Amino acid sequence: MDENDFKNLDGAEPLKYSLEKNRRIFKKSLIVFVFIFFVLGAFFLGRDMGKNSALVEKQKEINIPLSRSVVENSLPPENLNVDFSLFWKVWEIVKEKHIGKADLNAQELVYGAIKGMLKATGDPYTSFFDPKESKSFSEDLEGSFEGIGAELGIKDNILTVIAPLEDSPAQRAGLRAGDKILKVGDQIVADMTIDEAVDIIRGKSGTEVKLTILQTGAEETKEVTIVRGKIEIKSVKLEFKENDIAYVKLTKFGETTSEEFDQTVNQIVSKNAKGIILDLRNNPGGLLDQSVEIASRMIPRGKVVVTEEDSAGKKESLRTIGGDRLSALPMAVLINEGSASASEILAGALRDNQGIALIGKKSFGKGSVQELKTLPGGSSVKITVAKWLTPNGDYIMDKGINPDVEVDLTLDDFNNNRDPQLDKAMEVIREKVRTTD
Repeated sequence: MDENDFKNLDGAEPLKYSLEKNRRIFKKSLIVFVFIFFVLGAFFLGRDMGKNSALVEKQKEINIPLSRSVVENSLPPENLNVDFSLFWKVWEIVKEKHIGKADLNAQELVYGAIKGMLKATGDPYTSFFDPKESKSFSEDLEGSFEGIGAELGIKDNILTVIAPLEDSPAQRAGLRAGDKILKVGDQIVADMTIDEAVDIIRGKSGTEVKLTILQTGAEETKEVTIVRGKIEIKSVKLEFKENDIAYVKLTKFGETTSEEFDQTVNQIVSKNAKGIILDLRNNPGGLLDQSVEIASRMIPRGKVVVTEEDSAGKKESLRTIGGDRLSALPMAVLINEGSASASEILAGALRDNQGIALIGKKSFGKGSVQELKTLPGGSSVKITVAKWLTPNGDYIMDKGINPDVEVDLTLDDFNNNRDPQLDKAMEVIREKVRTTD
């Protein structure tokens, strides 16, 4: 980071948080891809990598027959201890001997090679997107796509529902946070990446997909058939409980979430609400800069929201940027197994800075930061660049955040529209309001 991005106060950590820097993270987007991609991207083109315009046009070709492809290593290897010639040897063997060589697409082989390389990192959140997948990922962030409406992750090496989105086909079909997905149709997903699984689960609105799942506490799997739909996601929902308690449901942290939240803040203030319940349950996260902006509306200026730690152990704190209008109001926060990533960051910041009680179940435990990098030809790579800590210095990767008040929401509660977690939050807020009146 350039030193002009912030000011120091008495030699302390940076106080002013740079929005420009935040937007690089995970748009940085809540990714830096180097030498090997350019080597892989060059070998089938037969053109010098430095000719960027030619590279882009070549990568836009839909089909490059393997028999006509030309291998060229346009960047000499700098690390002579890595025998990358092995890759070329296998490429030539496939090109010469594979029974289906006439039908093989060299571009798809390149994409597959890159995906295999990233899969070998063992990090389920580091992924390569070909142009089609990259477009779908961008649509997710914008808040509109076709599919079942569920955020997926890897938990204990199993494809897991982080959270079904509010009023989505997945939620209506009964999918819950923590459900394990074992098969999609007849395909076993054990060896798939998250993005490969998402690609076969997603589809046109009105079509069906059958999932074989194992729900938490169940001993047997069951099949669930879901009719895909058009998923339009509104990030923020507001209603008033008992007239003067604002219930705010955050469903994700997308590109417009902070704008929606600002409108919600205006309504809360104009209504003279006496307390707030912030519901982050089943919020799978999203853009880091959005969580920092929202935290800035509820925590005084200059407070640490999250601390990032890179591969070298260097730590950098991201702080609230001003605009606090709600920190004086009593608040309770709801979390559960579907609260992940940016929602865990916000919950941790409110707890550590404001002493706000977290109610519900332990969160998912996604404590890493991904950066999204656009690549030639419309493809992109999402790569883990840091892990993060709460303001008090707690790592939550794979551990999650434990609630201050643990309350179950059972399957029977779910099926009968009971919400003991929300009931407990109302109880906590009523007591806080009573003691502050």
